[in-house]
Amino acid sequence: MAGSTTSTQPKRIVSIDALRGFDMFWISSGDAFFIALFTFINTPFFLRLAAQLDHPVWAGFRFYDIIFPLFLFIMGVVMPLSIERRLERGDSRKELYLHIIRRTLLLFLLGLIYNGLFNFDFAAQRYSGVLQRFAVTYFFAALIVMNFKNKAQLIWAGSILLGYWLILLLIPAPGFRAYDLTPQGNLCGYIDRQFLPGSFCCYSYGDNEGILTMFPAITNVLFGVLAGRWLLGEGEALKKIRNLVISGVSFIAGALLWSLVFPINKYLWTGSYVLLTAGISFLLLCLFFWIIDVKGYRKWAFPFIVIGLNPITIYVAQGIFDFGIIANIFIHGFADSFGSFKPVFYQFSIILVKWFFLYFLYRKKIFLKV
Repeated sequence: MAGSTTSTQPKRIVSIDALRGFDMFWISSGDAFFIALFTFINTPFFLRLAAQLDHPVWAGFRFYDIIFPLFLFIMGVVMPLSIERRLERGDSRKELYLHIIRRTLLLFLLGLIYNGLFNFDFAAQRYSGVLQRFAVTYFFAALIVMNFKNKAQLIWAGSILLGYWLILLLIPAPGFRAYDLTPQGNLCGYIDRQFLPGSFCCYSYGDNEGILTMFPAITNVLFGVLAGRWLLGEGEALKKIRNLVISGVSFIAGALLWSLVFPINKYLWTGSYVLLTAGISFLLLCLFFWIIDVKGYRKWAFPFIVIGLNPITIYVAQGIFDFGIIANIFIHGFADSFGSFKPVFYQFSIILVKWFFLYFLYRKKIFLKV
């Protein structure tokens, strides 16, 4: 396998699972571990690295801003396999539609549970969220993939981005000017305040995963579909790598240009943010594909693969259960001996507990497929 330039497609491209696991690692206590480690080192350089593991206050971009859209992108990468190839082999469209609806509803329900549905405090319940955005973007992207060919899917992606930009450009929130992109005056926040019940995250005037910002997020999935069609299709590996690199660089360049008039902003999921995160996602997918599936270096990625095969499981589980309780059972007797390094060791212990939980599921071939 090492050094191969031709593609003999396996049933499963390992790099997709590894990249998904790498992505989930950061929101499965990887972020907390490295923040603790960089803070412990406590030099200006490492403190700046620690700041990269949190979102900016408003506009701007940090490393942590790639995590969510990368997962949406990967969700799109597998759609050519999960939808288009099933249509090509003659699977029932009715069954596929039912599958899409069931998956959407299950993801949305898991998102509500993650946000505390069983507290039965419906006034304080947060009704949007990460899994809810997965659900909604998956639903619309899947419908587009089901009903439109390749070029038309890209037209949909571009139209959604441009349409979203025009809406913000031309329609003001009451009491504010059009194209006000401040936390107080943006149209997205106004729509959330009017139509989205319950509590908000992660700014005071709207929700980080609110109503209007759902639509540009669909394009992250559709760009993933494009990447997946190249990656999962026939052809030489070098051609696939070239397509991914050219797309990634082009999207990043387009994002930087667009950001001059439409700033990069995760909270508003602006078009420049979509292009930037899509470009980075193309390049990360290319890197993982080249190292793992082309060069054949797979052993290093095994910890990520274990996570990547059960990403929703660990995301929901850590939202409703404190894995630190289990970690503390094993380390409480000697953790204090680490002194000021204890917070780093504690976070690392939580990572291990979560990983061995997923490894147990992996060995038992238990995978939550939604």
